[in-house]
Amino acid sequence: MLTLDVRKRYGDFLLEASVSCRYPVTAVFGPSGSGKTTLLNVIAGLERASGRIQLGDVVLQDTEAGSFLAPERRGVGYVFQDALLFPHLSVRENLGFAERLRSKTSSITMDRVIDLLDLGAIVDRSPRDLSGGERQRVALGRALLSSPDLLLLDEPLASLDIGLKDRIIPYLRYVRDDLKIPMVYVSHSVGEILQLTGQVIVLNKGAVVASGDFFDLAHREDVFPL
Repeated sequence: MLTLDVRKRYGDFLLEASVSCRYPVTAVFGPSGSGKTTLLNVIAGLERASGRIQLGDVVLQDTEAGSFLAPERRGVGYVFQDALLFPHLSVRENLGFAERLRSKTSSITMDRVIDLLDLGAIVDRSPRDLSGGERQRVALGRALLSSPDLLLLDEPLASLDIGLKDRIIPYLRYVRDDLKIPMVYVSHSVGEILQLTGQVIVLNKGAVVASGDFFDLAHREDVFPL
């Protein structure tokens, strides 16, 4: 379980989140500028916030205790909206970079990821020669090879057409159901979210305005539409 009690200020903008993510996938939903990406960056340790973050039995940060785990020690995999693959490396080399960082006890191997994400035909290609959907599959594979205890996904399907989204969603379900890696999934799309989970955190102007089961929240006019 991931528990958050954090605050992060940028000028006049204040992100405040005190929530627990108890389910295999927790979606983060809200309008642009509501703090969704900032929240993921704070969880990953890419941005410092005040407060406490705990993942299972591991305290990722505790401002009062003066503790802060570096991003590479958090056991968190991150899939960005724009994939952010290394352009000078092949697909295989991008995957290999993450494989070198994984736990020696991890059961997730490069061969398994290549098979799972159907990457066999493109492993020797450059990222610049890949479609958007292929780049996102490689980015997901790279995140999985780091043997994460938690996977963060920041609108990973936002730039893809419906056909590509429909291809990648089943891969994410496999991560949820078979690999059993918990996810925090940011999206603007309710339909996309509901294919993965019913559990949502709704952000608006940096504040958590609601959290829980989507269908319990959907009728609330103060939550939907934002």
